[in-house]
Amino acid sequence: MICPHCGFNNIPGSEECAQCLQDLTHLDRPAPQDHIERCLMEEAVEVLQPTRPVTLWPSASLRQAIQTMVAHNVGALLIVDEDGHLAGILTERDLLMRVVGLHERFEDLPVSMFMTCEPETISLRDKLVFALHKMDCGDYRHLPVVDTERRAVGVISVRDMLRYLAALCKNHE
Repeated sequence: MICPHCGFNNIPGSEECAQCLQDLTHLDRPAPQDHIERCLMEEAVEVLQPTRPVTLWPSASLRQAIQTMVAHNVGALLIVDEDGHLAGILTERDLLMRVVGLHERFEDLPVSMFMTCEPETISLRDKLVFALHKMDCGDYRHLPVVDTERRAVGVISVRDMLRYLAALCKNHE
């Protein structure tokens, strides 16, 4: 990668010029090829209008968690402390992989035993492509949305992304 400031030929992918130390990261960003890519790269998570999180405390029982998921028709609960700071996430997949068939009389066990602690998160200002990348790399169906103090403010799901993409395709016909 040629430095535009001093002309030095750097190793491809270098973040700064080895000679003049100028920032080169802006030279290595992919350019959107179409309307959909442009929207994913420029729009922030807030355009998805993340749903308000359904929350429980770590001491809640799995019975309470399952009843809450069913009552609210959600596939993920955010587990928060007394101040609303994110402590973990409990998903349908967690219940299937960590509970069912592995524990007898699990109903009264605390959520904290089975939740994913310190899950990956995003903010409302993060770009959609960043959220999509996290979901893909981590094989997540849900991502907690947090504020700067790591308080839970929302949740986005793969379904939210699909609806957004479908609307983009429909509007761009």
